[in-house]
Amino acid sequence: MEPLYILIPLIPVIIIVVLLFLLFGGLRTSIFFTVKTQERVIVERFGKYRKVCEPGLNMKAPFVDTTTKPISLRVHQLEVNIETKTQDNVFVMVPVAVQYVIGENQVVDAYYRLSNPEEQIRSYVFDTVRSALSTLTLDSAFESKDDIATSVEQRLSTSMAAYGFRIVNTLVTDISPDSRVRDSMNSINAAQRDRVAAQALAEADKVKRVTQAEAEAESRRLQGEGVAAQRKAIANGIAEQYEALRRVGIEQTAEQLLLMTQYFDTMQDVARNGKSNVMFMPNTPGAVGDLATEIRNTMLATNQIQEDSLGSRHGR
Repeated sequence: MEPLYILIPLIPVIIIVVLLFLLFGGLRTSIFFTVKTQERVIVERFGKYRKVCEPGLNMKAPFVDTTTKPISLRVHQLEVNIETKTQDNVFVMVPVAVQYVIGENQVVDAYYRLSNPEEQIRSYVFDTVRSALSTLTLDSAFESKDDIATSVEQRLSTSMAAYGFRIVNTLVTDISPDSRVRDSMNSINAAQRDRVAAQALAEADKVKRVTQAEAEAESRRLQGEGVAAQRKAIANGIAEQYEALRRVGIEQTAEQLLLMTQYFDTMQDVARNGKSNVMFMPNTPGAVGDLATEIRNTMLATNQIQEDSLGSRHGR
């Protein structure tokens, strides 16, 4: 009897502990429980859906009602790495980031209709990306990253909306071919840049050569015009001299006189301005004699012209 008397004073304490446990125990056994912000908890009675509990203090029947794990309404991000092949048979790795969230009014569908939503999203992403890249070459795939992301987002939005998931954003962060393919692409790009640089240098050299040629042509044209003008002036001077000789009665030896005069003028110009040590002379003894005869005759003709000129003046 003594042990019974000892337990009687502890009965109120035991009752209080049991009540506290029932009131504030675990989620599955307590009467009262709390739900955090941006979370929802589903209450089930004997395994059947009963209600969705909002953030704050909530209550349920102990031992009869059970609660699910908290369902987060925050934005989730799922990263999927997809290895696939492009149209030109290049294997690439495509990392895709999918951001999704459960709608506040679609918690029941999101919890009951899909057992593993991440795997479902992953499957749609795999199928969409592989279908898109199979129609694109590697170069086109790099240019179409945004289009691929848009296609994935549209398909996911349509498919996952029925299960209570809303797709916030889809990002194709990169398209990475095999390292050997990257090296080949870098070599091709380097060769293209070298070719463009060579073409630019060749074009610059062409412009330079054309400019030089045009300058030389212009210089020669101007030089030719100068020579032509000089020859014209010489011809006019010779004509005037010839006309002057003809007026004083010298006609037969006028040509020789003019030629010898030009010869002496040329010789004087060479001696005065020339820097060459070479002098051109007749190459045969007879030619030297002819030259001497021509010089003597020219000097006599010149003296005769001067005498005739003086006589005509005195006669006047």
